Amino acid sequence: MIQAAFHAFNSQDYATAITLFQTLADQNNPTAIASLGYIYQNGLGVSVDFEKARDFYIRGSELDEPTALYNLGLMYTDGVSVPHDQFKAYELFMRSAILEFPQGQFEAGHSLEHGLGCMQNYSEAAFWYEEAAKRSHTGAFNNLGVLYKEGHGVLQDYNKAFICFSRGAGMNLPEAQYNLGLMYDQGFGCDADHDVALEWCRKAAYNGHEKAKQIIQGLQEEGKIIW
Repeated sequence: MIQAAFHAFNSQDYATAITLFQTLADQNNPTAIASLGYIYQNGLGVSVDFEKARDFYIRGSELDEPTALYNLGLMYTDGVSVPHDQFKAYELFMRSAILEFPQGQFEAGHSLEHGLGCMQNYSEAAFWYEEAAKRSHTGAFNNLGVLYKEGHGVLQDYNKAFICFSRGAGMNLPEAQYNLGLMYDQGFGCDADHDVALEWCRKAAYNGHEKAKQIIQGLQEEGKIIW
């Protein structure tokens, strides 16, 4: 039945999906419970209802469902239907991370990198970013690259930073594209190549990276490049 529910969901037949998920949720199926939370949070076939979403996520979290833990953590981060509580959010992200959910691993790393709801710990942040990167989380490649470039929590290693940024850039992440451009501009982990650096900066700007857009605009105004 869970496959039928997801088939209906992916086909945007939300009425059928909700009926099937609800039947399974009544049987305490963790995946169905978390899915209903997502449906109500995003108003898919129903009116947006953050309180219902929260309640489903709480039920899923009690069953150690990793996506429910992660999404409830985001609610505590943003203060949506629950009081803002970064410590509670970190606890939930960490539980999700331990269950090998990539987004939870990324958020656990982000919390540890910035000391959000926990003691700042760069080496632990690097560990969780690496775990998320192993599971192809785009942002984890970029953030792990930053730690390697700066030598925060890991030995400074421009080659590893370059590889991380390259992976993220190849997945069309503007932050990684911008950072890869900087690596080429500075010759860190690669041979310096200002033309390639400019090309990655262009891609980052096109994808909305504000600093990259400012650089490209400045070069245009100086007449040094044509877009």
